[in-house]
Amino acid sequence: MMEFTGFLIAITIVCFLLILAIMVQNPKGGGLSSSFGGSQQLGGVQKTTDFLDKSTWTLSGILIALILLSTLAFSGSNINGSKALGDDEVTVPAQTTIPTTPQGTTEAPVKTEEAPK
Repeated sequence: MMEFTGFLIAITIVCFLLILAIMVQNPKGGGLSSSFGGSQQLGGVQKTTDFLDKSTWTLSGILIALILLSTLAFSGSNINGSKALGDDEVTVPAQTTIPTTPQGTTEAPVKTEEAPK
């Protein structure tokens, strides 16, 4: 279960980075990436846009891989004998049958005559 917690932390960090990478981008090439002062000196807006595009695809691939690996880690712990959430043993009570009379027949209560005193 400890490795599942590690996957959960890693997934959260990758999601946060992916949100940042997507929010910085603008579909028309403007966006916050052109607002960075140093980006003009490092190689222009086009290089920054290419870096953000590649980092978005890379982070999304890492996220999918982490999700798949965490699923295997979580289901793999169930193989060792531990129960998954909600897998409680359910006991089914024995069914009881109620005696019924055949249709069309009515049974009158049996009257017993009392002996005279």
